Amino acid sequence: MGLFGNKTEEIQAVCNVNLERYLGVWYEIARFPHTFEKGLNNVTATYNLKSDGKIEVINSGIKDGNKKVASAVAWIPDKNCTGKLFVSFFRPFKSLYKIIKLDEENYTYAVVTSSSMNYLWILSRESKINEKLYDDLISFTASKGFNISKILKVDQSKNQ
Repeated sequence: MGLFGNKTEEIQAVCNVNLERYLGVWYEIARFPHTFEKGLNNVTATYNLKSDGKIEVINSGIKDGNKKVASAVAWIPDKNCTGKLFVSFFRPFKSLYKIIKLDEENYTYAVVTSSSMNYLWILSRESKINEKLYDDLISFTASKGFNISKILKVDQSKNQ
């Protein structure tokens, strides 16, 4: 349990995200374990703007030598906070995508969670990040109450 129980509502989102700059490919550097990503390595998330203003989300990775892809649609429910999105892989179900840390100058890394402390991802524009930045991001997540002992580093060896 985190500082606020199992919910992330007390953790502020980065509300001034420039979505045009956030679009593109992100590499998953680390994550909490989940059944839907079990055994996946070389994971990327690609965000593309659709003609209707929503965002196409394409998550891909390699499991047992085979490429796996999951597609979703994301949208911003509150234009005053572009760092909070809803993502739907299976309609009508949706989940919160909440950017809680972002390199706001260069958009080179992001930390993302959901409405639950059980979900956490560290993303980067590069398939590797330096150890100091990694340690800083881990410290940041710990300061927000996440159980950092659960974090898994993602093998990105095929994306280098």
